[in-house]
Amino acid sequence: MTAEELSKIIVKGMEDKKASDIVLMDLRDVSNSFTDFFVICSGNSDTQLEAISESIEEQVFKSNKEKPWRNEGKNNLQWILMDYVNVVAHVFLKEKREFYGIEELWGDAKVTRID
Repeated sequence: MTAEELSKIIVKGMEDKKASDIVLMDLRDVSNSFTDFFVICSGNSDTQLEAISESIEEQVFKSNKEKPWRNEGKNNLQWILMDYVNVVAHVFLKEKREFYGIEELWGDAKVTRID
């Protein structure tokens, strides 16, 4: 499965749990990037963040039999990072996403907003 296909499956997992502000960042042409895509979304509560991350895992496993290489942030439920090596999913509480401003850190990336 290509990184592009995987990123679309991750977006579907986010959409299934009503994630907001979904952004796909293509980092393939960014020098020194360590992955091909970031998929970023926001949730309104720690419960929703947990549901979104579980939905992503279910969708990816169902289509590709793949689990994240690494998972971070499931204990405090403010920023969950799911690393699938070529695609990294970021699930934020809205205020934490604004605080960290991850989209601004990768200003050279091609950004696609998902409606």
